[in-house]
Amino acid sequence: MPGVSERRVQANGIELAVYEEGEGPPVVLCHGFPELAFSWRHQLPALAQAGFRALAPDMRGYGNSSAPAEVEAYDIVSLCGDMCGLLDALGQDDAIFVGHDWGAIVVWNLAVLHPERVRAVAGLSVPFVPRAPAPPIEILRRHLGEDFYIVWFQQPGVADEVLARDVRRTMTTPRQWTAQWGDVSEELRRPPWLSEEELGVYVDTFERTGFTGGLNYYRNFDRNWEQTAHVAEAHVHAPAMFLTGERDPVRRFAPGETMNGWVDDLRASQLRFNLGNAAFDKALFFLRRVVFRVFRQVALCPRFRDRVDHRRTFNRFQTLQFIAQHLCAALSQWNSAHKQL
Repeated sequence: MPGVSERRVQANGIELAVYEEGEGPPVVLCHGFPELAFSWRHQLPALAQAGFRALAPDMRGYGNSSAPAEVEAYDIVSLCGDMCGLLDALGQDDAIFVGHDWGAIVVWNLAVLHPERVRAVAGLSVPFVPRAPAPPIEILRRHLGEDFYIVWFQQPGVADEVLARDVRRTMTTPRQWTAQWGDVSEELRRPPWLSEEELGVYVDTFERTGFTGGLNYYRNFDRNWEQTAHVAEAHVHAPAMFLTGERDPVRRFAPGETMNGWVDDLRASQLRFNLGNAAFDKALFFLRRVVFRVFRQVALCPRFRDRVDHRRTFNRFQTLQFIAQHLCAALSQWNSAHKQL
């Protein structure tokens, strides 16, 4: 990533590879599965130019960061501890945290487990989900079946081997990863917004590391449920933002409505977007206009709430590139509002 510095940071007993650009209030960008800090390559310079210190770690188990062998090393307490350790290593009391997919799960939980470290929080694709009434894997198994990808991921070694057979296919398929998906072939097509060189970064990295580190996040859902009993009634108090796509498959089992009554300062939720695949450039322009308008209103009225929705144009892996590109305006308003508190 040109212009971006890379450092190794000792945090919470492991080493994190952290990519950084800019000076100012810190913004930590947490990626999901199967992604890397590289997924934020467009946002790092944009945030730096907007006056922020933008930081994107390869999360535990990914890329150039440590990848402990034990499944239990990837529970939510450890993952949130990594982010606190990162702030400690950087000499920062708090930061704005933005997460996509599993990164969103981490930052939402961080806002509950360590609220003093979170200046503001934004989740992409995955909303804040209150603690389930029972261990979540059995609930998902009962309602969505054994072949549902999260359920399929539970057995160590199984999905690991299937996803690693053809990393390029794993990274570009428009289909959901399942056991059945692993047994069929499909025509691959690189998405137009991702260059061959950029795709190669993911392919080369996951061919080297495999997918086990990221899959172990999923294998801790029930353990996370047990570990968070003491914050079962806790709310997210930090200024918050949630963006998803109307066609995002996550909405099947984690709709944005799950946040109702639990996120106390939700500035924006779900951005409606009604353009198709052929209108990608126009989509980005429209999204920028909407997000900037929403957060100008937030600046004028701290109690402002806006419920908008976003028609998903790409698959869940692609949502990050599509939605996150224009978070700078939101982050600027959060930082200004925080200083006024």
